[in-house]
Amino acid sequence: MTPSTVPSFSLAHWCILAAALLPLLCAYVAKWGSFRTPRSQGGFDNADPRGWLARQGDWRARANAAQANSFEGLPFFIGAVLVALQLGVPQALLDLLAALYVLLRLGFIAAYVAGYPTLRSLIWTLAFAVNVAILLLGWR
Repeated sequence: MTPSTVPSFSLAHWCILAAALLPLLCAYVAKWGSFRTPRSQGGFDNADPRGWLARQGDWRARANAAQANSFEGLPFFIGAVLVALQLGVPQALLDLLAALYVLLRLGFIAAYVAGYPTLRSLIWTLAFAVNVAILLLGWR
C-alpha cells in the first residue's frame, strides 16, 4: 500500500473511543466529591464500589444509571460505525453522524444526572435514531 491508500483514522473512529469513554465519565460523576469523605462517613468505598453505588440516591444514582445505559448502547454504536466503514459509506456523512451521536449521548448523560426524564428520553430516542441511520448508511 502506498501512503495515500493506507486507511486513516477518521473522526468516526475517534467517536468510537469517545463513546467508549462515556461510561467512565458517568462513573466519575457518580463518585464525584466522595473521595475526600472517609468511608466510615459514607465516602466512596473502593473495597465495595458496586455496593456503595447501589446505596446512593439522587444525582449519584442517576449518574450510575447513565453509566449502565452508556455501556448498553455502546455495542450497537460500535457495530453500526464498523458496518458503515466496511460498506464504504461517504466518510464525511459518517463522521458527522458519529459525532452527533456522541454529542447526543453527552446531552443524555447531562439530562439524566440533572433529573430531566422527559428530555433524557427524547435525547435517547434521537441518539438511537442517529445510530440506526449510521447502520443504514450503507444499505443499497
